[in-house]
Amino acid sequence: MTDQIISGEQEKLHGTEVASVDRSAASASSLGIDAKEVARVAALAADDKIAEDVRIIDLTELSDVCDYFVIATGLNNRQTDAIVDEVEEKVADACREHPFSIEGREERTWILMDYGSVVVHVFTPEAREHYRLEKLWGDAPVYMLEDFS
Repeated sequence: MTDQIISGEQEKLHGTEVASVDRSAASASSLGIDAKEVARVAALAADDKIAEDVRIIDLTELSDVCDYFVIATGLNNRQTDAIVDEVEEKVADACREHPFSIEGREERTWILMDYGSVVVHVFTPEAREHYRLEKLWGDAPVYMLEDFS
């Protein structure tokens, strides 16, 4: 097991060694791109396509799943699709990162782009109101694009 530990400290848990990860800072991708930069580029790309209410939720202290959520709203299904295309293109150009998967593309009411350390959520207004991710992660810092640096 110790050969599999890439980073973090080792702890003893019931006689077994486990890796603990420092959740106080965002992780870097396999290319060394900081998760915060991927989130910033994704948010800027959504904003470029006139997404409404673009928010970045900092989950570095609260989640082992990812470091940031980027949440944006498109006014209709067509715009949500355009926002996703723009995010995919801009993140690829600026960060050389591509999503592991994109879910919800057929319905276009909630499209999720999984970049590993960053998950981008593009909603229609109705879906965003229904799922209320900002409320669900209410303990996490939430930033508007202009406040995220």
